[in-house]
Amino acid sequence: MDRRLFICDYCLSPSRTIDRAAILCEADKIVAVGNESSFTIEPDLDVVRKKGSYAIPGMIDTHIHGAGGFDSSSAFDEETFFDKMCLTLASHGISSFLPTITSGTHKRMLDAISSIVSFSSKKSRAAKVAGIHIEGPFLSKKKHGAQFEDDIRPIDLGETREFIAEAKGTIKIMTFAPELDGADKLIELLLQNNIIPSMGHSMADAEQAKRAIDAGARRCAHIFNGMPQIHHRDISLTTVALTDDRVDVEILIDGCHVNPMMIDLVCRIKPKNRIIAVSDAVQATGLSDGVYHLGDRKIIVKDGYVTTEAGTLAGTTFTLEKGLGQLLAFSHLNRNEVAACLTINPARSIGLKHHGEIAPLMKADISFFNSLTHKAEMTVVDGEVVFDASKKT
Repeated sequence: MDRRLFICDYCLSPSRTIDRAAILCEADKIVAVGNESSFTIEPDLDVVRKKGSYAIPGMIDTHIHGAGGFDSSSAFDEETFFDKMCLTLASHGISSFLPTITSGTHKRMLDAISSIVSFSSKKSRAAKVAGIHIEGPFLSKKKHGAQFEDDIRPIDLGETREFIAEAKGTIKIMTFAPELDGADKLIELLLQNNIIPSMGHSMADAEQAKRAIDAGARRCAHIFNGMPQIHHRDISLTTVALTDDRVDVEILIDGCHVNPMMIDLVCRIKPKNRIIAVSDAVQATGLSDGVYHLGDRKIIVKDGYVTTEAGTLAGTTFTLEKGLGQLLAFSHLNRNEVAACLTINPARSIGLKHHGEIAPLMKADISFFNSLTHKAEMTVVDGEVVFDASKKT
């Protein structure tokens, strides 16, 4: 059995900090964690020393549309780019992700689901697919964002059942507008199939949001974006999601979609284990400025800033790697709490029971970052080094 010992300056587990940390892995599992002095260096042990680095569990991005030239909503046309997305994410410290599909025609969405299921079944030495996130098509036409309004439609349980059947148990999250007719039945169907009902792209008022939460909706997609602004008298989904401790909230931490002061507000209001940092990254992530697409929609990337031709924000080219330093700077959270927003919180939220912590019996998914710059230096997935910045050419 392959045995490897990683040694670094410190480890955010993320529940505690271990100085001069050593992490012993066997095959794809972590078997021991502690101070370096607690370990004996045996002759057959592969020792990887990462001086000047710290470790956190492999980061998990639960809302990401693409990277490295791949677009999840057009997966059937872009098989050759799928590995590039996985490699691009690994190079930024992400070990697992949910390819996120936007609204499209019924056939286009089915084809995208089928393709992702096929791609992700193949073993890859890079970031791995932990399931699928479907963002739509049952959204508010008033809050469709970068998605085509013509692709937004009323809730259809039959269509949803077809998505579920095509995905073969891989759908983890479905984002919908809770004010739509049939939302309660949709929530029931999703829960029956172990899919998280996520509220978003919505004009729901307080009563509609609370009814959805009481029915089992436990997540809110990219808080503030695609929903009403906070108002001190007219209460909407936004305020309900922030103040109901049953609800996980995704938050974009690029500093563009949400003002840093509002990011800090979320971190002060929500229980720390309910905050989930997401990238909402698109096809252009890891590439240069230019013209790309999000599903059928043309998007423009200039200086890393992503918009539709009409100027509407259309995702990011941001990765969670940058989120480490930015969330520390934007919020009052300490470094362990920041690490949790990128690791154990998203893992728990989608039911990845053996991910998100550096502890015995957990998956050997580990990300190492420069202690000063917070840039990714090494990514380990299932015990294998899938990215090493020191060996990049």
